[in-house]
Amino acid sequence: MAAGCLIDATRSATCRDTQAATHLKLISILIIFFTSIIGISSPVLLARYFHGKALYDKATLIIKCFAAGVILSTSLVHVLPDAYDALSDCHVASKHPWKDFPFAGFVTLIGVLLALLVDLAASARLEQHGHGHGHGNGNGNGQYTVVGIQEEMVGKKESDKSVKVEIMEEVDLVKVKQRLVSQVLEIGIIFHSVIIGVTMGMSQNKCTIRPLVTALAFHQIFEGMGLGGCIAQAGFSLGTVAYMCFMFAVTTPMGIVLGMIIFSMTGYDDSNPNALIMEGLLGSLSSGILVYMGLVDLIAADFFHNKLMSSAPWLKKASYIALALGSTSMSILALWA
Repeated sequence: MAAGCLIDATRSATCRDTQAATHLKLISILIIFFTSIIGISSPVLLARYFHGKALYDKATLIIKCFAAGVILSTSLVHVLPDAYDALSDCHVASKHPWKDFPFAGFVTLIGVLLALLVDLAASARLEQHGHGHGHGNGNGNGQYTVVGIQEEMVGKKESDKSVKVEIMEEVDLVKVKQRLVSQVLEIGIIFHSVIIGVTMGMSQNKCTIRPLVTALAFHQIFEGMGLGGCIAQAGFSLGTVAYMCFMFAVTTPMGIVLGMIIFSMTGYDDSNPNALIMEGLLGSLSSGILVYMGLVDLIAADFFHNKLMSSAPWLKKASYIALALGSTSMSILALWA
């Protein structure tokens, strides 16, 4: 293991160029910001284009399934392996307690349980709210109809007020749940984006940064599409959508700037043991959150509990294909980033 560390140090020394690395990082801040904007705004604009049209519900559901595939691939193919690699680095794994216990998997488990706890607490709160405020009209401030609810209105008599009230209560609960899912997803993705940015900002290895800029640009496009697909369906107001899109777009560039500041103040680069430990722990936690949200709140919720999905056999097939395409697209990027 010591020999491996020595070889890695020799390779890094040949590519270490602080001035060239700084120039590449400044360029990457602009590129990543604009590609993030493109990625996250595309599904939002697409949903607005279909809004009010006959295929709106089906189109947003397919977009969301593509997004679910991207989120799941992000957690399992990108975030978790990177966290494992950070905690398995020879500078970390040779010391106690990191060599004695699989911390990457354990912290991922904590992330899953934490996401479940938030989900349970929010669901209990929503149920209490639904019982206590049974006369809401379900319109809210959002501009989108909740997927799967509109079809349930077909065939109901206008005079049947009790049925309408029940459906509107369900609209309220589903819409609030979708907003919660989008917000928790953004938190998990922001963790991941900041980690990526800080790692790049601390690195002085121009050989690593140069190909990483292009790879991260595509990475942010697909990850943004994943989050944007969930935001588009959640029915947020225009201001909230703009705020969430902006926050996603600036987190990685802010992480790069933060990493550059950390290096200038401490001299720590991305191979420093403390930096690797922090990267590994936060990445594992983020991975656990994203795995839970992708499997439970996105995939299982749509494929098993969405009445719209079961209403048309072709839609389930198209949604599965979208899920597979999202997973595949994001997984392929693991070749470069």
